[in-house]
Amino acid sequence: MHLSHCQQKASSAIITPRVSTDSDKHQGFCAFRPVTPEEAVEESLLLDSIAWPETSPLVSLEQTSDPAHSTFTVLPRKGGGQWHVGDQLEVMIKMHDFQGHPRKSGGDLLLSRLHNPRLGAGVAGQVVDHLNGSYSAVFTLIWEGDAQVEVTLVHPSEAITLLRRLNREVPDRIYFKSLFRSGSKTETTTCNVCLRPAQRPLCNYTDLRTGEPWFCYKPKNLSCDARVRHFTGGFDENLTAKEKKLFQNNVNMKVPIRASGSPSVTVLPHEAGQPEVRSSVVKSGPSGYYYQGAWRALGGTVVRQFNSPSAISQCLRSKMIHVHGDSTVRQWYEYLDAALPDLKEFNIHSMRQGGPVMAFDYRNNIFLKFRCHGAPLRIDSFPSRELHYVANELDSLPGGSDTVVVLGVWAHFGTFPIEVYIRRLQSIRKAVVRLLDRAPGTLVVIRTGNMKTMDFMKALTNSDWYSIQRDKVLRAVFKGLNVRLVDAWEMVLAHHLPHDLHPQPPIIKNMVNVLLSYICPQ
Repeated sequence: MHLSHCQQKASSAIITPRVSTDSDKHQGFCAFRPVTPEEAVEESLLLDSIAWPETSPLVSLEQTSDPAHSTFTVLPRKGGGQWHVGDQLEVMIKMHDFQGHPRKSGGDLLLSRLHNPRLGAGVAGQVVDHLNGSYSAVFTLIWEGDAQVEVTLVHPSEAITLLRRLNREVPDRIYFKSLFRSGSKTETTTCNVCLRPAQRPLCNYTDLRTGEPWFCYKPKNLSCDARVRHFTGGFDENLTAKEKKLFQNNVNMKVPIRASGSPSVTVLPHEAGQPEVRSSVVKSGPSGYYYQGAWRALGGTVVRQFNSPSAISQCLRSKMIHVHGDSTVRQWYEYLDAALPDLKEFNIHSMRQGGPVMAFDYRNNIFLKFRCHGAPLRIDSFPSRELHYVANELDSLPGGSDTVVVLGVWAHFGTFPIEVYIRRLQSIRKAVVRLLDRAPGTLVVIRTGNMKTMDFMKALTNSDWYSIQRDKVLRAVFKGLNVRLVDAWEMVLAHHLPHDLHPQPPIIKNMVNVLLSYICPQ
C-alpha cells in the first residue's frame, strides 16, 4: 500500500520509556538510528578521525592557556633567501598559562589566517598540534606583496574537555517542546532525540522511512496524534562558576595571540626553476583564497563572478533549485530572491524561518525553493507536520540536468552526541546516491559549516569546536560521491569580516558565486 507523504513521515505510537539503542553511551537516554554493519564500521573510523587530545579536568584557571602570555613566531625560509609565491610559510606557536609557564600538553583550538587588507586578500592556515604545548600553522603563499599572519585562540584544551563532557553527560541541555491540540484543549510537553526516562509514556515520532528517532513525553489528556507545533524549549547550563571562567570574551575565548617579532613577510613573484619551500607538517593546501575581495578556488571549478541580475538569470534559466537545511543555506535562497528582480516569491502562508518558501521567475523558467531540515531544529513555534527529513525530500525529487539540490545540515547538531550527526548524514547520503542513480545529471552542492562569533551561551551551544568536528565528518561522509562542496569554513576563516554563524553579505555573495559556477562552469 502506498503511504502519503505525511503518513510516511513518522509514527505516533505510544511507547513506554526506553533506553538508548547504544546502551553504553550517553547515560543511556539518547536514541540512535539503527545502522548497517558497514555504517557502524564507518562510524567507528569517523570517530577515530576526529579524536581530540584528552586533557585533565579543570583544576585552576591559572594553569590553562592564556593568549596574552602566548606567542607565535614566523620561521625563516628553509634554505634561506626571500619568500616567493608558491612557498609554504610556517609559524611556530608557543602556548603559556596565565602564570607565564609553558604549556606541556596540546588540545587547544587555534585558528589562523594570512591576509593583506590593502589587496583584499586572505587565505586560511592549517594548524598542527604537536601535543606538547606548541603548534605549527602553515600557509601557502599565493599573492605578491605583504602577507600578515593572524593566530587566534578559540578555546583552551580544558574548555574543549568540558564541551565534550557536556555532550556525553547532558546531551539534552538544549530541549524542545511540542504543542498538542484537540479542539479547545491544548497541552505542551518536552521532546528530544535525547529524552530522559520518566514515569510517563512517550510518543514515538521515529521516521518510518529513515529511522531517524524523535520522542515527546505523552500529554496527559491528549493523544500523540494531536501534536501540532514544534519549538525550542530552552537551555540548561550545567556548569559551575569555575567552569564558566573557561568561556570569557577578551580573556580566553576567540582572542588573538601576539607575534614574537614581525607577523608579516614580503612575498616576491614565483621564479621559474626555483624549488618551492614545502612544509613537512601538512600534506594538503587550502581550497581557495580571496584576492581583491573575490574568492578564487585552487583546483577544480574556476569561480566566475556573477555581478548582475542578468548574469545570474542566464545561469539559472530553466533550472529548479531545491535548497534544504538550516538558516545558513536559507541565506543563499534569500540572496537569490533579492538579486533577481523577475523572481517573485509565492505566498503559501508558511513560516519564512523554516519554509517551505518558493519563488518563480516565469520569464526565465526558474524555480527556487527552501525548506528546513527535520528535528532537531532550534526554531520558533513551527508546524510539526512541516518538519520533513532531507532524505525523504530527496527521494521525492525526480532529478535531472535541470535540477540543482543544495544541502546545508550542521548548525543544529552541536550539542548532541556526534553519532546523531553521523547517522543523519549517512541517511542523507543514501538518498543522494539514490537520486544520482536515477538521475545522474542532477547537481548536488553541499555547504560546509563555519566558525562564528562567540559569547558564553554561543560557546556552549554552537562552539567552533563543535562546528569543526562536524565539518570534518561531513567532508568524510560525502567524499568520493559526485557532489560539490562550498567550503564555507575556509571562506569565513580567510575573510577579513568578523566570524558569524550567518556570514555577512560579501561572503554570501562569494558563496553564491561558487554555487553558480558549479551550475554554469566556463
